[in-house]
Amino acid sequence: MTGIILCGGKSARMGVDKGLIEDKGVAWAQSAFNKVASLGLPVALSVNPEQFNAYSSSFDESKLIIDNNDLQLKGPLLGVMSAHLKYPSEDLLVLACDIPFMDILLLQKLKDQYQLDASVDAIIYTNNGEPEPLCAVYSSTALAGILEKFYSGALVKYSMKNMIEHINSYFISIEENEKKFFKNINTHADLNGL
Repeated sequence: MTGIILCGGKSARMGVDKGLIEDKGVAWAQSAFNKVASLGLPVALSVNPEQFNAYSSSFDESKLIIDNNDLQLKGPLLGVMSAHLKYPSEDLLVLACDIPFMDILLLQKLKDQYQLDASVDAIIYTNNGEPEPLCAVYSSTALAGILEKFYSGALVKYSMKNMIEHINSYFISIEENEKKFFKNINTHADLNGL
């Protein structure tokens, strides 16, 4: 299994690259990278072409996966599928860089469940019944199936939540005291409210 940090969003609402926002001197992308690496996994970062230079000044270029724009996808799904094309035989533990409070123990829980049950396509947290697809494990088999659906035109909506509807997933409910770790930061108002 390989860890993938999703950094390739446009950060339009924030106005600055969210992966490069610092907390106590550490960029969010670096913090997410460190958390996943602490599980003993190799880790790479998914970035868009415009981000490559900025990220290559902080990370080894071999750790950067540039969005494959031949896919004609957008958003996190483009990052995940680009990572799958780069590592087609690897199952992926995905974490978005803009979930900066993620607890390592919750990532470990994903890894533990992955090691317990190889029969599912994905392991995904749910928050009040809604999936949290940007902190999850996806099998290479499931991602290959999604790619096939995309190429054949059978994938109608290009979102992570729609992708989940096409795969056999194991869901882990988030406890009330864990919800704070899944807070997604998209705007300055979100940031200032911390």
